[in-house]
Amino acid sequence: MRIDSYEFGRMVVDGRAYTSDLILYPDRVEASWWRAEGHRLCLQDLDAALSARPDVLLIGTGFFGVMQVPDEVRRAVARKGIDLRVARSGEAVDLFRSLPGDRKVVAAFHLTC
Repeated sequence: MRIDSYEFGRMVVDGRAYTSDLILYPDRVEASWWRAEGHRLCLQDLDAALSARPDVLLIGTGFFGVMQVPDEVRRAVARKGIDLRVARSGEAVDLFRSLPGDRKVVAAFHLTC
């Protein structure tokens, strides 16, 4: 997966534009990622991402960082031995691009606020 660009409400991945929140897996994109509580991440929102057993789970919290990642979600991910990285979506894109290719990365991005 290659993130070509990101701007408020729009991400281009491998040449294809997405305008809904999404999850990037090593082999596919899950478009239209919805969360149970909108701007507050719940562990159930990450069920599929965690099932993929990533080494790194990257969360983009939005252009302005509005989406919250509660401590209980952070602790649950840590208990699974997954390296959790949380940043505003623009910073998360930069981090995604910089992670070594030998680590399995799953990245969930809130594209707007």
